[in-house]
Amino acid sequence: MTTELHILNPATEEVIATVPAATAADVDTAVTRAAHARRAWAAAAPADRARLLRRFAAAVDDHLEELALLEVREAGHTVGNARWEAGNVRDLLDYAAGGVERLTGRQIPVPGGIDLTILEPLGVIGVIAPWNFPMPIAAWGTAPALAAGNAVILKPAETTPLTALRLAELALEAGLPEYLFQVLPGEGPVAGSALVEHPGVAKIVFTGSTRVGKGIMAACADRVKRVTLELGGKNPNIVFADADIEAAALAAPMSFLDNSGQDCCARTRILVQRTAYDRFMELLAPAVEKVVVGDPADERTQMGPLISRAQLDRVRSYVPDDADAVRGTAPEGPGFWYPPTLLTGLAPDAPAATDEVFGPVAAVLPFDDEADAVRLANATDYGLSGSIWTRDVGRALRVSQAVQAGNLSVNSHSSVRYWTPFGGYKQSGVGRELGPDALTAFTETKNVFISTSSTEG
Repeated sequence: MTTELHILNPATEEVIATVPAATAADVDTAVTRAAHARRAWAAAAPADRARLLRRFAAAVDDHLEELALLEVREAGHTVGNARWEAGNVRDLLDYAAGGVERLTGRQIPVPGGIDLTILEPLGVIGVIAPWNFPMPIAAWGTAPALAAGNAVILKPAETTPLTALRLAELALEAGLPEYLFQVLPGEGPVAGSALVEHPGVAKIVFTGSTRVGKGIMAACADRVKRVTLELGGKNPNIVFADADIEAAALAAPMSFLDNSGQDCCARTRILVQRTAYDRFMELLAPAVEKVVVGDPADERTQMGPLISRAQLDRVRSYVPDDADAVRGTAPEGPGFWYPPTLLTGLAPDAPAATDEVFGPVAAVLPFDDEADAVRLANATDYGLSGSIWTRDVGRALRVSQAVQAGNLSVNSHSSVRYWTPFGGYKQSGVGRELGPDALTAFTETKNVFISTSSTEG
């Protein structure tokens, strides 16, 4: 069992921090403390909970640049992306705070009395966050869970615990009760499993691979424990011949290269109608080649390194040296660098066209007509996100209804907004995060019937 986690800067491979790795005993202690802290938190006036969450948001805002630079160092994110991520944490805390006083039940008409529903917090929530977007995805579960009156134990990914630890410090500085929001860095098979299996944890929120998510779901099923799972994606970017081809081609590179392709929403299957294919590639290829890959702290950089040596080796395994490909450039020397890569001439069932590579690699596939586009788009076990490019409003609506995905964007590549629901179909996950109903996912609905029948003789 690992006793310490050595955190590397993926752009240099240098160790930037060492943190203790939580044990199963540490998880047990944390759950006990969280259960005690959350009772007073749940009983607090909604306005007081909302006020403290807004103070937490303000503390994040005051330290936004610090958090962003920490994310650059531990995750290799470009500084622009990292600033957005820290800002997203701030905004989500503010948004969740606004929901505290609007978390209402219902009065349901029934004969013989009055029927009420009450939304009660679940208790202790375990949030297991990934390394690809350490700050915002941690907040996706943490902010609404706290707002709904729960305590949260966050286990960050082994490679990216530093921003999570700093957020926990800022929560205390903002006045949140001690042990209400705890961060336990550690290994998945140790700390993560202990959190999943602990009887005092009411729900697990997990973002990560489908393989690990299935194991968590099975472990939670044995205990009838609630789960929200946001898992993998192999997302289509569908370009019809009637679209603005120039706009679609120029927008395509960063739809799969943002965060070095380490994004479950990355549009890594570019489906182009055959009659527009040549023109689209004439525009797309040079746009990919021009993407600036380098030091993530440099304001001009558009793409940084991959997170680890293991991830670099995984990405390389999908692209043979002799592949028919358009490649950009990447630095040589220390760091986990891989160039932007477009694969052409692949069969639709080739591994690079069906598997979640989780790197800066996209497959370009032609299609004949609308039905063919939908068939290709749905020919995957995943169903998380996707884009549709067309000037035909009717087509946009038809294809949006036909594509099996939880989040679609027309003539853009937007997938995630904190004020709208996010989640996937099929093996991309279970449940929804974010949006106006986020807080209710961390509550239990209690029904209360009050008889109004007279008991007088």
